[in-house]
Amino acid sequence: MSQDNMIKLECTECKRINYYSHKNKKTLKERMSIKKHCKHCNKHTLHKETK
Repeated sequence: MSQDNMIKLECTECKRINYYSHKNKKTLKERMSIKKHCKHCNKHTLHKETK
């Protein structure tokens, strides 16, 4: 996995970075947002891509 395609996913409620993923930046121009489980909030929350 190359570093230039890596993204960080941050919880919208507690503002902690919980997940790292990758995406194709040529085809997906806007920021990703995925519902994932946050271990700090202990529930499923929306995780948005950060810089």
